[in-house]
Amino acid sequence: QVQLVESGGGLVQAGGSLRLSCAASGSIDSINAMGWYRQAPGKQRELVASIRSGGTTYYVESVKGRFTISRDNTKNTVYLQMNSLKPEDTAVYYCYSYSKLYWGQGTQVTVSS
Repeated sequence: QVQLVESGGGLVQAGGSLRLSCAASGSIDSINAMGWYRQAPGKQRELVASIRSGGTTYYVESVKGRFTISRDNTKNTVYLQMNSLKPEDTAVYYCYSYSKLYWGQGTQVTVSS
């Protein structure tokens, strides 16, 4: 099993920045990819960004150029640097890991206008 612990959410004004962290423990050698989903009230959960074990990254179109996903293998941690935040980025952000799917507990990001 894999355990994921997230941190770094909060309240920020539009145009501001936040960095989310997701620390993995357990069977980390089995992980092929990690990333972040988000879910806003009344909306479906959407994939925001991911990073594969080989380093390939993916971003949803709405965050390209503003968000950056990275990882520190020495700390088994994935980061999501979020810049130029917009009110529409407000959501609960969930870290996930895959080959078998695991989820973090979620962290609230609120962007005020």
